[in-house]
Amino acid sequence: MELKGFMGGAYRISEWIMRLAFSNLMWLVCSLFVPFIPIMMLFMIDPATAPEGFYIQTFVLMGIIAPFTIFPATAAMFTLIRKWIQGVDDVPMLRTFFKGYKENYVQAMLGGILAMLATAIIYVDYKFFMSKGGTWSFLAIFFIVFSIIFVAALFNFFCIMVHLKMKFFGLVKNAFLLTIAHPIASILLLVVTGVIWYFSYFQFTFLVIFFSGSVSTFFIYWQFNRIFARLQAKAEENQEKANEEADLDEAEQLPTR
Repeated sequence: MELKGFMGGAYRISEWIMRLAFSNLMWLVCSLFVPFIPIMMLFMIDPATAPEGFYIQTFVLMGIIAPFTIFPATAAMFTLIRKWIQGVDDVPMLRTFFKGYKENYVQAMLGGILAMLATAIIYVDYKFFMSKGGTWSFLAIFFIVFSIIFVAALFNFFCIMVHLKMKFFGLVKNAFLLTIAHPIASILLLVVTGVIWYFSYFQFTFLVIFFSGSVSTFFIYWQFNRIFARLQAKAEENQEKANEEADLDEAEQLPTR
């Protein structure tokens, strides 16, 4: 029996809390808790006593591990949350998560390797041009802008991966095209996700364990789904117009008395 009124609303809220907490915990476990490392560095390590180069070495190690842990786990979380956004409420959560993990592992891993290489190149080039000073430092702005586009495209990369069957380079190309074609949506994506993770790391640490990843994923895919639905509707409308024009052309070519 379906609950209505206040009890129905409370039940739905508790159900979503459970869903988001479950998917976030599964994401952390399959990521080997790598996203939790920055919190340990913030609150458990004194920068004054940390060995020289400790932070750089730690982030390099995270970058090496991430393609094989965080990226496939993120793809699995997107797979699960996509089902919920599309209205499939009775989805088996554990099985769906690991199915998404297995099916998208290779593409997610390749995306992770590409993302880490691109991050390293952007960082090195940015530091190089900033160290030159003068007019050269203005070139560093290009890498800042590109890094912003790159992060937004990475979000779209996961959305397209779990939504469409596509080859790897097609995923990368369409992720960038979608990001550039919808700049306002891309900026909103980054702002909302940045706010979520800022409060998670600096204000409410427990969010990283239970909600940060899943809430971010929910918003990212929800926005992608809206944009994709509009694009699909527009494509269908254009197809209908093309069919109507073709019918008119065919009618004009029919012989008359």
